Amino acid sequence: MAPTPRQLAREHTMREIVRIGRAQLATVGPADLSLRAVARELGVVSSAVYRYVSSRDELLTLLIVDAYDELGDAVDAALAAAPADPRDRVLAAARAVRSWALGDPSSYALLYGTPVPGYAAPADLTTQPGTRVVLALMRVVVEASEAGRLRPQEREVPEGVRADMERLRVEFGFELPVRALAASFQLWSGLFGLVSFDVFDQWGPGTLTDRDGFFDYQVGLLGDLVGLA
Repeated sequence: MAPTPRQLAREHTMREIVRIGRAQLATVGPADLSLRAVARELGVVSSAVYRYVSSRDELLTLLIVDAYDELGDAVDAALAAAPADPRDRVLAAARAVRSWALGDPSSYALLYGTPVPGYAAPADLTTQPGTRVVLALMRVVVEASEAGRLRPQEREVPEGVRADMERLRVEFGFELPVRALAASFQLWSGLFGLVSFDVFDQWGPGTLTDRDGFFDYQVGLLGDLVGLA
């Protein structure tokens, strides 16, 4: 059934609220988001906006989900165009994350920066979009394992870590040995550590003259640590 004009109008208004909210992030930051300011930008009274978004926290959740989905779409598109080699696929995904983050640092900061005081993201709405990138990376590792291109280091996995990996393997259906799954978490943490250093300029001025090349090199090292052959 085709959407009604009323439904289409509501969808359009919601998209505009999200667009304006993300624009606000770049100027005032997440803690100071204002539905009144959104209403002014829309050209309506503030009470009209509350028919769509009930609070600042609900707006934050909408912005988080939208940003996660946009980032996930960027990674999915990069992987769809990447060659079959697992190291090339990891690099393609990593570059997509970095490019998106540098292109929209305020949205990246909302997702991976300092938590917003007094706000707790609802897990039922944010977990699925928030895990898209890590699950995409894990799929690359699983594909490498199935192709015989994964050789994780022979390092003993502590009992507590093993229990966590066993639980996650069942929960998410990861077809990986515990040692390989534990090692693959380095892709997630290492990648976003590198991206955060770039976005928040934590390298410092003059430290690196070729940040693109340095990033690619570091992602290659992450592949080595995980055991991608």
